[in-house]
Amino acid sequence: MSWTYLFIAGLFEVAWAVGLKYTEGFTRLVPSVFVVGSMIASMALLGLAVRHLPIGTAYAVWTGIGTLGAAIFGMIVLGESAGALRLVCIGLIAAGIAGLKLLPS
Repeated sequence: MSWTYLFIAGLFEVAWAVGLKYTEGFTRLVPSVFVVGSMIASMALLGLAVRHLPIGTAYAVWTGIGTLGAAIFGMIVLGESAGALRLVCIGLIAAGIAGLKLLPS
């Protein structure tokens, strides 16, 4: 169950990271409330996950999911660069996350 909490926490991490783009420096109410709510949910779920997972592993996976999600969103929705080297680097992050999941705790 801890890995499930961690995965969902990572999705909320993506949500608030992407949402920051739309807050315009926290001057827009609805996106700002969404971002803060996503931050709280992400941290709460991360807190539940680290009850049974090593903090280093959990934190690396959590931030990795957030990094991957935000980068992919940026490329697909915002038209950010999707060059070969950038995709290779994103793939390395994904490989690191998978490696941490597969290693014994």
